[in-house]
Amino acid sequence: MRQAYCSLFCLFILLNQTLSQSSDKQLIKKIDQLVSKDYSSLAPGCAVLIAKKDQVLYEKAFGIANLELNVALKTDMVFRIGSITKQYTAVGILKLMEEGKLSLKDSLQRFFPEFPFKGHTITIENLLTHTSGLIDYQVFDIGINNAIRLDLPYSLLLDSLAPRPLLFSPGSKFEYSNSNYFLLGMIIEKLTGKKYDSYLQEAILKPAGLLNTYYDSPVRIIPGRVNGYTKLDSEYKNTDYISMSQVFSAGALLANVNDLFKWNKALRSYSIIRKETLDKAWGNFRLSDSAYAGYGYAWFNSEFQGLKTIWHGGAIDGFRSIECYFPNQEYFLAVLINSENSEGFFTFIDNLSRMFAGASGPNKDITIAEAVLEPYIGKYRFTEDTTQSISIKKKGKYLYADLSNKTGMSMVLVPQSSTLFYLPDVRRIRTTIEFLMENGIVKELTWTQEKKHRAIRSN
Repeated sequence: MRQAYCSLFCLFILLNQTLSQSSDKQLIKKIDQLVSKDYSSLAPGCAVLIAKKDQVLYEKAFGIANLELNVALKTDMVFRIGSITKQYTAVGILKLMEEGKLSLKDSLQRFFPEFPFKGHTITIENLLTHTSGLIDYQVFDIGINNAIRLDLPYSLLLDSLAPRPLLFSPGSKFEYSNSNYFLLGMIIEKLTGKKYDSYLQEAILKPAGLLNTYYDSPVRIIPGRVNGYTKLDSEYKNTDYISMSQVFSAGALLANVNDLFKWNKALRSYSIIRKETLDKAWGNFRLSDSAYAGYGYAWFNSEFQGLKTIWHGGAIDGFRSIECYFPNQEYFLAVLINSENSEGFFTFIDNLSRMFAGASGPNKDITIAEAVLEPYIGKYRFTEDTTQSISIKKKGKYLYADLSNKTGMSMVLVPQSSTLFYLPDVRRIRTTIEFLMENGIVKELTWTQEKKHRAIRSN
């Protein structure tokens, strides 16, 4: 659930630029040719939807939904959507707020009085915006073999979080943590007296007309459920079993591409929550130092190459998903695949870049000779905090970056010129690395993310 698939997000940016340059018929032909050729590098199957305003321009499925039965994928089939689930959880909380049952400034202790304050107040808004400082429960090791297969009580999350210190003061920093949305689901159950999935069905899914969105269950008969796969040694395997009790309100929903579009339309019609509430959800939360988090309430909020984008990705065992809305251009895009492997994503992006050769975007199709890349490999220490460093390595035709604090690892560097590189794996804000040379020798690099940070080469 953690990964956001910004490479595919960049695909959407380029696609959006092309939409304004081509007729719908030309666009459909190009997209059809691209996806039909390249989807197999991503997964056994792929479903794509492109819409403008309230009209679907393109909706098509490619490949196989079930490899064992050789069942062809159809657009009405449903996939696990992983962290896109967080949007439904957030809207559930916001509906309760509109009904006066909670305030976004309520503390976590209002609902769980036994949870320690840790010297700070964690609010509902902190949970919604990933600014609580709570560690992601996915890093926990509870000492049980194959724990991911067990139906564990939700209270175990509280018990596991209680003794752990906050990573930072609430509201001071954005750090994506599934613990936030797990707790929001528990709050929904506590306030409504209903199971999370029952509340969602009654308050959100049914009113929005979402007939193909479900809470995942291994025993329930779910029409059109797609099989998920992992790839080992160039061969697809059935993904292992995972208990939905362990993803819950942070990632347990299933949907098809059309229901994702219906969800977007229902929100834009203000039939689920009010306009002023949606504006905050799609907004850009301000941290305590007035910097923007790049995230609202379950939506990333970015401006990329001058285009405002509201989006989220999903990653869960056997599946990858992404949906993106361009409010100014009124385009919506969704892609669902039934594999948890992402190595084909960059090939997909490269091919799209070639197809959109005239589009200006961060993934320009620039090839840098390996001899030019080699001198950049090494370790660089930041001047502002000398305890932190960035390592540059090379694999194949790309450079990759690792941050010593582990907040970013194996991040691909996409060339914009021979010295300037864009990092699509950084989710919330455009990030670049520029190498600076002196007498033909690489001396330092500049990491730019809102502001520039110098890093001096140390080896």
